[in-house]
This record gives sequence, C-alpha cells and structure tokens, in this order.
Amino acid sequence: MIVEREIEYEDNGKPFQGVIAYDDSNQGPVPGVLISHAWGGQGDFDANKARLLAELGYVGMALDVYGKGIRGSSPEENAGLMQPLLEDRPELQSRMLAALKTIQSIPEVDENRIAAMGYCFGGLCVLDLARAGGDLRGVISLHGFFTPPGNLDSKNIKAKVLALHGYDDPMVPPDAIDQLAAEMTSAGVDWQIHAYGNTRHAFTNPKANDPERGTVYDADADRRSWQTCVNFFAEVLG
Repeated sequence: MIVEREIEYEDNGKPFQGVIAYDDSNQGPVPGVLISHAWGGQGDFDANKARLLAELGYVGMALDVYGKGIRGSSPEENAGLMQPLLEDRPELQSRMLAALKTIQSIPEVDENRIAAMGYCFGGLCVLDLARAGGDLRGVISLHGFFTPPGNLDSKNIKAKVLALHGYDDPMVPPDAIDQLAAEMTSAGVDWQIHAYGNTRHAFTNPKANDPERGTVYDADADRRSWQTCVNFFAEVLG
C-alpha cells in the first residue's frame, strides 16, 4: 500500500515541510527521489509525482524551498517568493542541501541511491543541488531554468544530468540550452538534453494554458518526458 505523510525539517532555524510517499511493502531501504516545485511552492502537483514514484518502488519526497506553509496564489506572489532565492543562490543551495539530508535520513530510503527532479524554478533548484556537490546519482530538470550561480564551480557535480525542455520555451530559449550543454561539457558531466519541438514552458502541467505568457500544456511532451524520467531513474538508481 502507498503510504503518504508530511515530514518537517529545518535549515538555519527556518521550518520546512515536505511530503513523502512510499510503498510499505518494500523489502528494505529503496532509492529516494526528491521533487522540487515550481515558483508557486509545493502543492498537489508535486505530491502526485511523489505518489507516482512510490508506485515505481522509490520513496518520493516533494520538498519545500519556501518554508512551512508559505505558498504563492498569484503570478505576483509567486515571483515575490522566487526572486529572492534567484538573487541569493547560496541560500537556495543551503535549503536544497537540507532537503537532501532529510531524505537521506528517512529509514525507508537507501541514502546512497538518491536522485532529484524539478519543474520550472524547481529545475534550477535541482541543478543547483548538483552544482553544490550534492551526493546524488542523477538530476532531471523539466522545463527548468539553467542560469548558473556565481558562487559554484560546476566541476562539483557528481550526478548524471538530464534536461527535458520545450524548444519553443520563451523563458529559456535555445541559446540557453547551448549554454547549459557547454557548462556541463566543460565540467566533464554525464549529461543529456532532450528538446521537444513545438513545445513551450510548463508542458507537463495540465493547468498551464496561458499562451501569452508562454506556458502551455502539451500532452505528448508530458507523456514522453515522464517515460524518459522513468528510464533515467532505472539507469541511475538501479
């Protein structure tokens, strides 16, 4: 049976609250996967991904970057929550490392087999976790932001890196894809980038329907990208 519960943790005295899901019939510790949320904060979308991962035999943990109970309810609020962390990448990295430490401490998790995935802003978060030298087998950025931080050398990355991206994403255009490829290659990272044609930002989110902002759900890209995630986790966590 899939068990789902909240889990609280701290970073620098600030409370955070994640959601974990796992199959209680698992025999012994199993690999864990962190899920990093988009700019609005942790919600049902992320908890659902944790449940899907639990059904695949992993422990899924929807982490919390903003703090316990802190969520945005409008584009303006979302931007107000995200922007300070974009401007203070060491703080963002500290919060991500705290989430990693938390999933590693869960008894049901094999602490040596951890991966992370993130959506939109969460894609940048998991890339920064890898850049911070997090002990990860792999990270996946889904329609994420790629801008590297100024405080880290990408040669710290231990994880395999996969970016799943809409080629027509107006927020992260093709030249940003090339820059990520150059960054990863220079650092000697095992990386992949899959670009989906005629696909825009937030393509995995069924609620994304704002062409003027460039956020459009795409059922085919959603399905294809999830299968690619499943294959990637089987490779890096097997």
